[in-house]
Amino acid sequence: MNKLVVVITGVLGGIGRAIARLFHSHGWYVVGVDQGDEFEGVVGIDQFFQADVADVLAWEKIAKTLGAEVEKVDALVNNAAIQVCKPLVEITPQEWDRVMAVNVRSVYLGVRQLYPLMRQQGGAVVNVSSVHALATSANIAAYAASKGGMLALTRALAIELACDKIRVNAVLPGAVETPMLYAGLSRGHLQGGDVADLVAQLGSKHVIGRVGQPQEIAEAIYFLADHSRSSFITGQALVVDGGATCRLSTE
Repeated sequence: MNKLVVVITGVLGGIGRAIARLFHSHGWYVVGVDQGDEFEGVVGIDQFFQADVADVLAWEKIAKTLGAEVEKVDALVNNAAIQVCKPLVEITPQEWDRVMAVNVRSVYLGVRQLYPLMRQQGGAVVNVSSVHALATSANIAAYAASKGGMLALTRALAIELACDKIRVNAVLPGAVETPMLYAGLSRGHLQGGDVADLVAQLGSKHVIGRVGQPQEIAEAIYFLADHSRSSFITGQALVVDGGATCRLSTE
């Protein structure tokens, strides 16, 4: 296959779908991974694996299949994530472990299994972290901790994989209009009941004055995955948050 190959986890989510569309529009062969199965009609997915990204056997199967069919992987986008919106003391150990497994363990497993398909020609790993790795709020502790762990893992992988010409970076989205954003609107950081008003209220807290769109995050991810655009960037965290983290909370 002459096309560049990208593997995208969480491909059926709001940001995942935007990533798939963008890479496909640039001529990449897009391999999507998601626990869901409603992928029919999703634009930009050339090959789909229904899988739990926290499962070892699932990644072994993905790597084995790809090794026989596409022979190489040029980019891995670790986008899969889940949230638990509760006070820390109410999160069960099982919920905590699941968040860590999906949000952090999956990165380790994906890189470990796809490394043999990337080391021959080099490539890029882009981890979709979050601004919650830098500054967070109440009732989202497990998610924040997992995204902070992903950011530290990004730096460690950048060092370890540099000798194989594999660059590793992270994108840190802020508030983006996705199903995950809507699901987290009730955790107490906003006041009101109407969803549209809550989103507008959240957007007004940004320097740009609105929440982000999935396509805007996808563009940042593509920039870091495309060697011709970001060949001298590795181990970095690119914040894409409409200016939310640049303003003092006391203002």
